[in-house]
Amino acid sequence: MPDHDPLIFAPDGSLARLRAIMRALRDPESGCPWDIEQDFASIAPYTIEEAYEVADAIENCDWTALQGELGDLLLQVVYHAQMAEEAGYFTFDDITRGISDKMLARHPHVFGNESRDKSAAQQVQDWEQVKAAERAARAQGGVLDDVALGLPALMRAVKLQKRAARVGFDWPSTDQVLDKIIEESRELVEARDTLTETEIAEEFGDLMFVMANLARHLKLDPEEALRAANAKFTRRFQSIERALAAEGRRPADSTLDEMDALWNAAKHQEKRDAAE
Repeated sequence: MPDHDPLIFAPDGSLARLRAIMRALRDPESGCPWDIEQDFASIAPYTIEEAYEVADAIENCDWTALQGELGDLLLQVVYHAQMAEEAGYFTFDDITRGISDKMLARHPHVFGNESRDKSAAQQVQDWEQVKAAERAARAQGGVLDDVALGLPALMRAVKLQKRAARVGFDWPSTDQVLDKIIEESRELVEARDTLTETEIAEEFGDLMFVMANLARHLKLDPEEALRAANAKFTRRFQSIERALAAEGRRPADSTLDEMDALWNAAKHQEKRDAAE
């Protein structure tokens, strides 16, 4: 067994222990072959997945799971930092220094001389002004230049629209957005009947983009709204499964009309429960 940093086996080693473990895993001579082979691109999907699992634990109010998921997410940060340090790009200390400096700069009402007597909305507006100044300092000329490509598509759509709205490129009310949804829906129907699969996908994407815009105008988070719709669908379909199982059947053994009736029964029951 190779000699390892004693910190690796120290239960109270905290973040320094985790970093030592990662260095050992990435050691070219004695580390784990899988960990050694990884790079930023191969680890990035795991980073995104772990962030969603953190959100899932919060959604379920599962605080024990949240502890574990936050650990998994922290591991992702340590992993990327270790690879960056090996490549000479930056260090873990650079990361913590950078985010600490950013928090100080973006909260002058806490760490500086600005008044703290302002609303949360005003603080958000001030935050955006500080970020705009940071982008200007980095000589980013385009309004959309730093909207991350790796964001989930729905989230990125909203961010792109918000950024464009800051310079006046936006519909003034939801009426125009709803008109655009009708227009894009018609174009999708026409594309379905006459165009190629690629062109149909483009029209579908246009419709999704406008739907994200409608959510923004309604001050809704489309990701959150879709998660709620997913949860509702899951809940009601599971009700269908339970009802059929009571009869010794499965969904595959029933008709669409039967399942639709059970769906409506579940829907009405939810409404009755909510009214009580």
